[in-house]
Amino acid sequence: MDDLWSIAVVLLQVWFSVMIGFIMIPAMFGLSLGVTSVYIQILVKILEVTVRKLDEKEAYKPDSREGGSMEQEMGELRRYRTQSISRGEFALSDSFYFYIKGLESIVDDQVTQRFSSEELVSWNLLTRTNHNFHYISLRLTVIWGLGVIIRYCVLFPLRITLAIIGLTWLVIGTTLVGFLPNKRLKNWLSELVHLMCYRICARGLSATIQYHNKENKPQKGGICVANHTSPIDIVILANDGCYAMVGQSHGGLMGVIQRSMVRSCPHVWFERSEMRDRNAVTSRLRAHVAAKTNLPILIFPEGTCINNTSVMMFKKGSFEIGGTIYPVAIKYDPRFGDAFWNSAKYNMVNYLLRMMTSWAIVVNVWYLPPMTRREGEDAAQFANRVKSAIAHQGGLLDMAWDGSLKRAKVKEEFKEQQQKMYSSMVMGKKGRNSQEPHTESTRRQ
Repeated sequence: MDDLWSIAVVLLQVWFSVMIGFIMIPAMFGLSLGVTSVYIQILVKILEVTVRKLDEKEAYKPDSREGGSMEQEMGELRRYRTQSISRGEFALSDSFYFYIKGLESIVDDQVTQRFSSEELVSWNLLTRTNHNFHYISLRLTVIWGLGVIIRYCVLFPLRITLAIIGLTWLVIGTTLVGFLPNKRLKNWLSELVHLMCYRICARGLSATIQYHNKENKPQKGGICVANHTSPIDIVILANDGCYAMVGQSHGGLMGVIQRSMVRSCPHVWFERSEMRDRNAVTSRLRAHVAAKTNLPILIFPEGTCINNTSVMMFKKGSFEIGGTIYPVAIKYDPRFGDAFWNSAKYNMVNYLLRMMTSWAIVVNVWYLPPMTRREGEDAAQFANRVKSAIAHQGGLLDMAWDGSLKRAKVKEEFKEQQQKMYSSMVMGKKGRNSQEPHTESTRRQ
């Protein structure tokens, strides 16, 4: 029995020595030994074998349905009627247009599919992907079985250990730094602690991150806005620089982390009652931006997580603050793991467990040139311009829909917009036709 305990102690010592010497220390100083890159290259080769084995019929085919304008589609419906109808009159067949559009929206609309995991072209050897595990060949079955053992018996314990160490060091480090006076030393140590902890947490996800256009990195006194896919977006961005976080105050473990972080860095946490007061939120953010020595604020204007295939409507509040906006585009590679957090399906613990048992997190981050509000441009127009730039750079679909539709019903104004379009099509032409005789008679007089 004593021999077993001795062996266990030796194994633990070797485990922590390897983890500290080959993972934590290089991560703390932003270095890489190249192990993760080799690991990703091996994964790519394995997934290429999987693609060749899969039947082409199982490949995902994107929706190629294209629709015309309301007037064009109603014209097609009216064409099948035996009785001719002038374009300025109401026809009962017009109602079929709205029936068809309603059914299309229920079956496969452009909004709700953004709140579910992205479909993959081929199976990535994870049983939780849309192409669930089924027998294809003995070779792939063996590879899948080995992958389960590696992910759950080797990678998962390593990752969860790194995550616990990173979060523990974040709480302890920021708390200790918080006792220092507000001087340059405190700011420097605070940024150093944050960077080290986030880099350790990123290694805990086997994150491979490529940062592009670093000359456009957000500067102090600015506002960094990015598309939002997952809570780990913060870890991905903070792995390359420090930011002041903005969000609601929480209790429990999250509350402990928030209170320790705010001691060393001017993060902006709001109480639930303050979050409903838009003016209070805006005034606090403006005060933060006014101090040019403060870290850039990190904001996700979509207000919810989207599945990284598109960028949805940006809330204009972030663009009413003033100052310089630093857009950032984030694009995850879904082949190695699904980074999207479907909060309606998984709680935070389940989501993190899924992340830590994925192959890896591979992501590209683009820093876009800073943008400012143009003369005569309102906050909503500025938000749309920034959103379009992020979508174009990240290769994402630019959508005008509000991400809050994830949890809410369609706004009445959207329904009224469709009603007005139909009304202007029917009544507008009729009104113009009725005015023509009057105009002609006026000319004769």
